[in-house]
Amino acid sequence: MNRRNLIKGAGLGLATGLFSMASKTEEAIASEYAKATKGLPRLKITNVKAILTAPQRIRLCVVKVETSEPGLYGLGCATFNQRPLPVAVAVDKYLNPFAKGRDADNIEDMWQNAYTSSYWRNGPVLNNALSGLDQALWDIKGKRANMPVYQLLGGKCRFAADCYTHCSGRDLKQLESSVRRAMKENFRHIRIQLGGYGSPHLSEKPHFKDAEFGLSSDSHMDPGPYVRATIKMFEHIRSACGEEVELLHDIHERIPPIQAINLVKELEKYHPFFIEDPFAPEDNGYFKLLRQQTSTPIAMGELFNNPHEWVGLVSERLIDFIRVHISQIGGLTVARKLAALCEWFNVRSAWHGPGDVSPVGHAANAHLDLAIPNFGIQESVRFSDKTKEVFPGYPTMKDGYMYVNEAPGLGVDIDENLAAKFPLPEHPGYWSPVRRSDGTAVRP
Repeated sequence: MNRRNLIKGAGLGLATGLFSMASKTEEAIASEYAKATKGLPRLKITNVKAILTAPQRIRLCVVKVETSEPGLYGLGCATFNQRPLPVAVAVDKYLNPFAKGRDADNIEDMWQNAYTSSYWRNGPVLNNALSGLDQALWDIKGKRANMPVYQLLGGKCRFAADCYTHCSGRDLKQLESSVRRAMKENFRHIRIQLGGYGSPHLSEKPHFKDAEFGLSSDSHMDPGPYVRATIKMFEHIRSACGEEVELLHDIHERIPPIQAINLVKELEKYHPFFIEDPFAPEDNGYFKLLRQQTSTPIAMGELFNNPHEWVGLVSERLIDFIRVHISQIGGLTVARKLAALCEWFNVRSAWHGPGDVSPVGHAANAHLDLAIPNFGIQESVRFSDKTKEVFPGYPTMKDGYMYVNEAPGLGVDIDENLAAKFPLPEHPGYWSPVRRSDGTAVRP
């Protein structure tokens, strides 16, 4: 008899004695339960490993947690596209020996102790490794309960997660065409960008290249051309595509804080759904000044790793959308607590969900989206055919909404043999430098 049947039998035995227990003391009831469950095997973690794969040429890291019940395992996302190899080492060499033999049922206990097991914490490498373990344990919990994870979080608050899509173009004509295509696909929320982050193609020839400062491959971006073009971009798209579509934009910390404040003020008249990441995390102190100047909704948090970065912004009502990358902050356990914190301050969710989140991670995003009352919006994703083959059960998109697989757990599996056929690209994944005309480095 496997452990599920043993537990089921124990549960029936306890239910049979329910009425007789009603008149007993709490100590007697606890004693009865201990006797009924004595000898049942605990579900132990037997192995934790990192799986690296890149079916879309994006460096994905998925953690597989195996258990003492044959065939029962869980998957979690630990994707840190810019540093995948250190995450894999942290999983295989540190979290695996730490987690082996521990109870797979006790997710909160596991998270708290794994979080402090390195003594120093809140770094992106260890947070991602911890996220992989954490999400995998939630996946196991759902499989054992025979429920999707969103049911364990309280059940659905909505039928699916409303999403925004990305539209860009090197000029206004290209961008308008992209927006109109997205609207035909029934997207109601669209992020608009004129070229890459900061519209680097609009800047004039950089002087640092003439001076042979840095490398010839380094990019160039100056704030002035970007700011002026962004205002014109909103004016054009709002005029051409109407008031019904919700427009979003990502500053991506590319300009000095005071220029970001002026830009957000100028964009207020175009009624953006939100403006994302006006400041770098190091410049969080500017949010008070920004709030005093404009009522434009603000989304922030893509680069956050540490609670100290978001608690003040939320509790002082300085942002409107929390935008963290769930694996960067340590997984589903901490993200659901963050969502609860945000609920009391009327801050909505907008979890980071680009291509460098695995289908497992997108599923975790969506399960949380379904279960929290203060859901705001979710970033949409388009999986390649190869990614779909590697990750059966991936979340699906229809008419601008993201749907989860209703299978128990997170609903996503991985074909490890197929995943091995897509090794990581030779390029290690770091962000190449972006510079001002004189060579000054530009964040992020």
